[in-house]
Amino acid sequence: MHIVTVVGARPQFVKAAPLRRALMDAGIRETLVHTGQHYDPEMSAVFFEELGLPDPDANLGTGSGTHAVQTGETMMRLEALLMQGPLPDGLMVYGDTNGTLAGALVAAKLGIPLIHVEAGLRSFNRRMPEEINRIVTDRLASVLCCPTETSVRNLAAEGIVEGVHLTGDVMLDATRFFAEAAGRRAPLASVTTHGPGAYYAATVHRAGNTDDPERLAGIFEGLGRLDAPVVVPLHPRTQARLSGIAVPENLEITDPLSYLRMLTLVRSARAVLTDSGGLQKESLWLGVPCITLREETEWVETLEGGWNRLAGADPARIAEAAGMRPETPAPEAGEPGAAARIAALLSNR
Repeated sequence: MHIVTVVGARPQFVKAAPLRRALMDAGIRETLVHTGQHYDPEMSAVFFEELGLPDPDANLGTGSGTHAVQTGETMMRLEALLMQGPLPDGLMVYGDTNGTLAGALVAAKLGIPLIHVEAGLRSFNRRMPEEINRIVTDRLASVLCCPTETSVRNLAAEGIVEGVHLTGDVMLDATRFFAEAAGRRAPLASVTTHGPGAYYAATVHRAGNTDDPERLAGIFEGLGRLDAPVVVPLHPRTQARLSGIAVPENLEITDPLSYLRMLTLVRSARAVLTDSGGLQKESLWLGVPCITLREETEWVETLEGGWNRLAGADPARIAEAAGMRPETPAPEAGEPGAAARIAALLSNR
């Protein structure tokens, strides 16, 4: 069996790492295609090195651009690549990026079975580009690998029941595996300087926040109201939007962090403030409360017991949420082994 996997963003690299090992163990050949969406060394190459991923078999070099440009360029370049040889037995995509959508559309046009890892997630906010990407990809997928029971129910509510499998979350496999490796590394400067629990960690990267000056200003004002330093590894998209935005004195802006260094930062933080889907889960699994800088989350399970609170971009809500503590023990993370379950599912097709 031959599977082509399309990745392009940091969370996808993380998820691809445990699944690649599982595919190899199952005797499935994988061709790894990088869309080129994240092309800076800090956003791409260092992740491959840390995660033990080989260099991609192909890099489409799509780069940045509008949603239409990214999707269209990726489609054209991916189709040309696939047409060079025998078509694979399946094309695998992760999550909800423009590269995910492009891969789904190309697979559908070429008649390649589509495998969607993290199928069935819904924020129910169609103003989010990611939500449109999820919905379309799920409509086209032959194999839908759902991380949670909620995602299975979401698909059923849309009439999608064929090819749906509750596999668990491959991000949990990655977090469990790499958290131990992160602990063996030299301490992160921010952790050493402030000490565990004496700082907040924050990330902002989604277009809904970075492309709206009012929302971005509100988020930074909210971070400035917190009662401790806030370490902010800054995404290049956010850095480019900071002109005219006041950066509070308690914020420590850093370059993007590698995956292992980010795990170290999160594990010792008092709380995490983010608009990332992956960090909502990782902070929970590491026992750290999360404040989501959005009005909704596709990971509704993280809201249980106050471990994740929705604060949007309102400074007062952000400060209030950061001052609240969880009401219950952390919800169960679920069973690891999603990568092996997906590989077994594919090998039995």
